[in-house]
Amino acid sequence: MPTPRPSVPAAAPPAPPDGHDPYVRVRGAREHNLRGVDVDIPRDVLAVFTGVSGSGKSSLAFGTIYAEAQRRYFESVAPYARRLIHQVGAPAVGGISGLPPAVSLQQRRSSPSSRSSVGTVTNLSNSLRMLFSRAGDYPPGAERLDSDAFSPNTAAGACPECHGLGRVHRTTEESLVPDPSLSIRDGAIAAWPGAWQGKNLRDILDALGHPVDVPWRDLPAEERRWILFTDEQPVVTVHPVRDADRIQRPYQGTYMSARRYVLKTFADSRSRTLRARAERFLTSAPCPVCGGAGLRAEATAVTFAGRSIGALAALPLLELAAVLGEEGGGSQAARVLTDDLRARIGPVLELGLGYLSLDRPTPTLSAGELQRLRLATQLTSGLFGVVYVLDEPSAGLHPADTEALLTVLERLRAAGNSVFVVEHHLDVVRGAQWLVDVGPGAGEHGGRVLHSGPVAELAGVEGSATARFLFGRSSRPARHVRSPVGWLEIGPVTRHNLSGVTARFPLGVFTAVTGVSGSGKSTLIGEITEEVPGVRRLVSVD
Repeated sequence: MPTPRPSVPAAAPPAPPDGHDPYVRVRGAREHNLRGVDVDIPRDVLAVFTGVSGSGKSSLAFGTIYAEAQRRYFESVAPYARRLIHQVGAPAVGGISGLPPAVSLQQRRSSPSSRSSVGTVTNLSNSLRMLFSRAGDYPPGAERLDSDAFSPNTAAGACPECHGLGRVHRTTEESLVPDPSLSIRDGAIAAWPGAWQGKNLRDILDALGHPVDVPWRDLPAEERRWILFTDEQPVVTVHPVRDADRIQRPYQGTYMSARRYVLKTFADSRSRTLRARAERFLTSAPCPVCGGAGLRAEATAVTFAGRSIGALAALPLLELAAVLGEEGGGSQAARVLTDDLRARIGPVLELGLGYLSLDRPTPTLSAGELQRLRLATQLTSGLFGVVYVLDEPSAGLHPADTEALLTVLERLRAAGNSVFVVEHHLDVVRGAQWLVDVGPGAGEHGGRVLHSGPVAELAGVEGSATARFLFGRSSRPARHVRSPVGWLEIGPVTRHNLSGVTARFPLGVFTAVTGVSGSGKSTLIGEITEEVPGVRRLVSVD
């Protein structure tokens, strides 16, 4: 099979002598599978990077262009401040000229946090707190509070019972010890860690004089309570039993109860896996003191438009914008602050995310939703003259919402920025002003720029998989449709915007779950794998 012949990328004029180059010029890019790529991309346009998965488009956009912009910025920062900045490393590239500062909006998550929400990601929570501080209705005789008092993430605002989380997490003997017929040595305390750490806790209990070889149910109730729930952390000398292969010396061991271990892991661990495991042993309920608001009583007593800050934060953003619009006729401070909030909410609504509420935790969002929230925030940042590098902003977006996405990207470009997008969605590709197609295949079969120029000119590029689909030349083979081998019934599901939903899924076949963005499809699918109280899963086999 002959090697596909790429087109000759559009020739850019030479860089002007005054240094104001209208092109980003990449020379000799060798990051990952890139093969000494040379490419010129105009600034101040919406440029889309296409190619099959693994072709090298992300290596060019993120691994080379964005990484080089970050490297240059990093070198300009004082040495003592560099340790505070995430470093992406120097890319393998001969050189890049005409490169402005860059902002990356990727589909990556930071460490999961129970305190991160839609409001904190978009900074809308800050504006809402300011509104309550300056223009809220206070009870008679109440002191005016500053904005920190309306934040569950500050010492001034957090409820002392739940520490601002809005929920209290508790453990029970039944959850910590699911099989009371086992002894401690045999693993009765299922919540304890495995491997050496779990053995260490058992050895410490043995050294403290607790029986570890009798069934759990036979231990006195008071002793069981102490083992599981004590806040004491006694230190004892442990004399391990000698192993045939090695001699373990005595050491000082500190005891930690099962409850203390689970709560500490859930609150402090940066490992998603460990946090998820700890959560299995917890029961969660709204905080009885703050009612789930996460705030002190003096903050929840302040209202705006007849609602507390927690009630407004729980509204879908579409409804919140409407409520703020109705209250625009108040004081001058209220008008200024509500107008600012509505202006900031506007881009979020444009991107089809009006169904989200400010208090929605970010770990429950899809990667596409999270990236679009960050994109909406950039629209009100006031930055210009930068390169925005985006990673498939259409991910998880229904085709009906694609036009709104293109409008937002165009607004970002019109504000004086360059927008470089790694994308597969053909409607987004068609809406670009410049196209960089990488390929022709993946891995060692890719890594070359097949085309760099206007979208329409890709039609004549041989070997471009993008061209075949973009211009309707691809034919898909007929597929055999399988018959289900059984059915999975799930429900009732009540979570986020789902209310008592039941569904049946066929087993043994490829099933697509569709709906507009925010319809609840990801929430529904998530219930299949998550253990959620009250949700039944019934399997019937044909």
